[in-house]
Amino acid sequence: MLCKRYGSGTLKNLLRCSGFQSPIFSSLCRSRSRSQSQSQSQSQSPPCVYTQICCYVDVYMKWKKDSYYDSIEYIHQSIELKRIVSLKNCITQGPNGCIPISDVSKRGLELGIPIKVARFLRLYPSVFEEFTGPQYNLPWFRLTPEAVEIDTEEKRVYEEFKEDLWNRLRKFILMSKNRVLPLKIIQGMQWYLGLPDDFLRDPEKNLDDSFRVVDMGDGLRGLAVDCQERVLSVLQKHALDRGLGSGDSMEAIEFPFFPSQGVRMRKKIEAWLKEFQKKPYVSPYEDCLNLDPDSDVAEKRVVGVLHELLSLFVEHSAERKKLLCLKKYLCLPQKVHKAFERHPHVFYLSLRNKTCTAILKEACNDKYAIERHPLLRVRQKYIKLMKQSAVILKKQRTNSRVVKSKNVKDLDLDYVEDMELKTTTQFILKEDRVGVMDGTHILAVVLMRMKFVYFIEKKSRLKLYWPCVSLTWNLFIFGAGRREQLVILVYLLYIDIWYMIYSILCIVYCICLLYVYYICIHTHIIQK
Repeated sequence: MLCKRYGSGTLKNLLRCSGFQSPIFSSLCRSRSRSQSQSQSQSQSPPCVYTQICCYVDVYMKWKKDSYYDSIEYIHQSIELKRIVSLKNCITQGPNGCIPISDVSKRGLELGIPIKVARFLRLYPSVFEEFTGPQYNLPWFRLTPEAVEIDTEEKRVYEEFKEDLWNRLRKFILMSKNRVLPLKIIQGMQWYLGLPDDFLRDPEKNLDDSFRVVDMGDGLRGLAVDCQERVLSVLQKHALDRGLGSGDSMEAIEFPFFPSQGVRMRKKIEAWLKEFQKKPYVSPYEDCLNLDPDSDVAEKRVVGVLHELLSLFVEHSAERKKLLCLKKYLCLPQKVHKAFERHPHVFYLSLRNKTCTAILKEACNDKYAIERHPLLRVRQKYIKLMKQSAVILKKQRTNSRVVKSKNVKDLDLDYVEDMELKTTTQFILKEDRVGVMDGTHILAVVLMRMKFVYFIEKKSRLKLYWPCVSLTWNLFIFGAGRREQLVILVYLLYIDIWYMIYSILCIVYCICLLYVYYICIHTHIIQK
């Protein structure tokens, strides 16, 4: 953990400030002379007699990787699942539940697919089934029976838990400045809120009377909420249930901390966190315009807004860049991303999938602390179905490799030699399995063996690999035969031994020639 350091000149300027307060330090000062008043001590006492007794506000926390949060599948597979669900909705809206590839081939950017749509569909055969269309032999796609079953369950969840979805959307809008949000902002966050794709196409039809569509100027339409009741946040509800609060505003409610393994803090930072927990808690649904943006109370309000926002989402996590788009509407500071770094006991930043994902630790460690989203179980079933695609693709590659080897036709001479050798081998092995193996076939096997060795050396041009080839060939013949294989094996080993002896003699001969040549040159040099 690191903190910002300031020079002595900056410290003198801070001490000269009225009230000894600054946006960086939240300090209380004490004087040696307790009998004098506070005003006299500020004007007469030198800087050396003051002691800083509070901790840092502008803190930099070193990021620490946690494998537990990096291994949660339904969080890190959410980006890929969003693309699959978008294509699934396009297919279900088509006639008879199937569409040609031409209907979605040009919508890759709209659906967030980084590759060709047809290639992406073929990556998940457990979800999408490809078949030839009735016209022009175009590829068509439809859902597999397993995907259809999950899609039916998803629609049933939307109907049964419509009130819960409305309540989450209502809380999301109530956190805004004027209790109104643009429709494009809500549309960008509807995947995290668990809203269907067509939910905002007709808001007046899909929403109840508490929502109304308003004009925000410059041709921008927004969604406003009329709510006179006081809304409590998740932390306030937990404080009421445990008897730690009365539900009033500006209560000192503590955040639940879940430290990661291996995270160490300095004593100053730990002391600051303890003081930070004792600060008043400002609800995200209350007015915050009168707060000092550089105070600890404003910092706690920012953490409370992010905590409440992530508790409304399906996976209780979101991409950090998506949350940064809400700064203007939720009264968040410009550097709101530092709140995730300064509070590693509340949030975790995952760097998987080439993006930064903010995760709420409380939802992952305490299942009963935050209400489970009704759509989470459905998405987990989709992810489980996605994982089956890897097994299907592996089987398809294996089968296609076998079919391709059978259908290859090439007029190259090397290919002809390979086929002749393969045919001869199959003929001999076939006769050997029948049991018709007499002395006349031994010569054919030996000749084929010599041809095989010559063929391998011709292809590889390396004579050092022939012992491995010979041993493999001998074991292959030995395992396929029954009666006369011992005789054939003796003949083959005989050829291998003489071949090895010949190679060794050639190597020794070459070494001797080099040695004689070296002696002659050395002697000639000495004579000169």
